[in-house]
Amino acid sequence: MEVVIIGAGIGGLTLGLMLHRARIPCLIFEAASELKPVGVGINILPHASRELCGLGLEDALTKVAVVTRELRFYNRYGQYIHSEPAGRYAGYEFPQFSIHRGDLQQVLLDAFLSRAGTDRVVTGWRCNRVDAETGIAYFESSTTGKSLEAQRGDVVVSCEGIHSAVRKQLYPQEGPPKYAGINMWRGVTRWPRILTGASMVRVGWHKPAKLLLYPIRNSIDAQDRQLVNWVIDIETPEYQKNDWNRPGRLEDFIHILEDWRFDWLDVPQFIRSADTILEYPMVDQDPLPRWSHARLTLLGDAAHPMYPRGANGAAQAILDARVLADALREHSDGAAALSAYEAIRLPATSEVVLANRRAPPDRILQEVYRRTGDKPFTNIDDVISREELTTLSESYKRVAGYDKDSLATR
Repeated sequence: MEVVIIGAGIGGLTLGLMLHRARIPCLIFEAASELKPVGVGINILPHASRELCGLGLEDALTKVAVVTRELRFYNRYGQYIHSEPAGRYAGYEFPQFSIHRGDLQQVLLDAFLSRAGTDRVVTGWRCNRVDAETGIAYFESSTTGKSLEAQRGDVVVSCEGIHSAVRKQLYPQEGPPKYAGINMWRGVTRWPRILTGASMVRVGWHKPAKLLLYPIRNSIDAQDRQLVNWVIDIETPEYQKNDWNRPGRLEDFIHILEDWRFDWLDVPQFIRSADTILEYPMVDQDPLPRWSHARLTLLGDAAHPMYPRGANGAAQAILDARVLADALREHSDGAAALSAYEAIRLPATSEVVLANRRAPPDRILQEVYRRTGDKPFTNIDDVISREELTTLSESYKRVAGYDKDSLATR
């Protein structure tokens, strides 16, 4: 059996590594002519970390990432609401990593090339279409438009992301991604350690704004500063087409944060010190009725684009890769393998997509916002009990598949 993978992002490279471990040959095609460290930060939660550590990548990830110690929640007045340990500090067998997306992709790429061979990733070729019945994929040059010789696989997997050409081929009437009514500005700032120096912090709510921040690189200069990833979410009816690399403008949102000056962080100064600012709308798509058609299937954001909440986009792609590789190892028939993969992952990821809409991982902030009317409180225990805070946090972990009970029995 041989597998053609379309896309050398996190999902495609993880699948390549999983297939190599299963001794199933694969060839990865990437539209970009050169793989560069683009994007900003993401988190690798324990269920995804488990899979990457199982591929022997823990040491490589630890060298370039920040091992997350805790999660902390505040209202927009800087008042403390809740905290809980993360990863191994919470008793999980595997760590939680906060990492630059480009660093994660480079770790995956280096591992795949060293194990499978440097000829196993072909760059500069964009997929036009796939014949699902024959497993033949058609590509053209990203720069010249020249056609590549048709590539046949026993299985073809689209890992192209939310703008997957293969998904559009399968569902031409689907329409554009659905906007959540929340626009995001995100960036990275070189800054002294905040709180523990390994804290993921969520502040406020979408009205007027919500801030997420966490460090993604340690000791980046002589001052021992960190590279800190941040995201600002603001409800707005206006947005531009989703493009992870579109520059954002400070003046579009900084006025909302001018009084966010806490004893542990001056937010306006922190944001104004950013190296880069990007803008992206919070979008997803409704779950599909099926991903697999004969020899063709979808994986990651090509299969289940979801709101970028809870570090679950990359995590679910990594879990997809594990299940698909296992199915291909267990079934000699490609179509049967894809059916087995879809039967496990489609319902699981559909639940996460819908949970991100109705009950996001920062629902704690939403509930405190609702109960206080967005006003400061005197004592958080008068607003919400510790038991309720824990229940809200654990409920999302169960849906996303990284509560301790689920991981222990998997």
